[in-house]
Amino acid sequence: MPAPRRHDGHPRMAEDCSPEESDEKRTPAVQAFIERFMKSKAGENASLENIVIDAFGDGESVQMADELLALVLAGTKTATCMSAWSWDQEFEVPLVPGMLSVILDGAKTPRCVVETISVTRLAYRDVTADFARAEGEHTPSDLDDDSVLKHWRAGHWAFYAKTLPLIGREPSQDMPVLCERFTVIYREDSRRSNRS
Repeated sequence: MPAPRRHDGHPRMAEDCSPEESDEKRTPAVQAFIERFMKSKAGENASLENIVIDAFGDGESVQMADELLALVLAGTKTATCMSAWSWDQEFEVPLVPGMLSVILDGAKTPRCVVETISVTRLAYRDVTADFARAEGEHTPSDLDDDSVLKHWRAGHWAFYAKTLPLIGREPSQDMPVLCERFTVIYREDSRRSNRS
């Protein structure tokens, strides 16, 4: 498997990571967390080559990473969407079902492992209300589909408008996005992760 190229706050590969990711993301606490996961029932068949290190929000802020992680741990957030341009620039490997991600909180403490269930590449304008609802970032939770999608589009457009210029791109309705669905397969509370 080729080594991925990583240079910002959204690293995804563990074993074959770049030198800066090794220094920044493969801390002793992260390594100990991965070792505990690999020894657990959930990780008994996992391969290091399929484990990546990630934080929701692409390093946007500690608060955003913590808020999105809380939604994941509560079971509210079961999907995420990223720019395909960002992924393609940063990785030599595709995002595929079966990929395992160690999710870090805003303090870069490992909190859970999620497994990618499905990935759909489509134009930004084609993201559905069903997918936006699975991202779980809208309130109240019982919003109608049109309102959920409107909220999703406003938040994601603002995020892409801020982050895509950093890689020489501008958001558009036609831009390709990766819609990922996932499930939590292993978790630890922050106290156990901090003891490592």
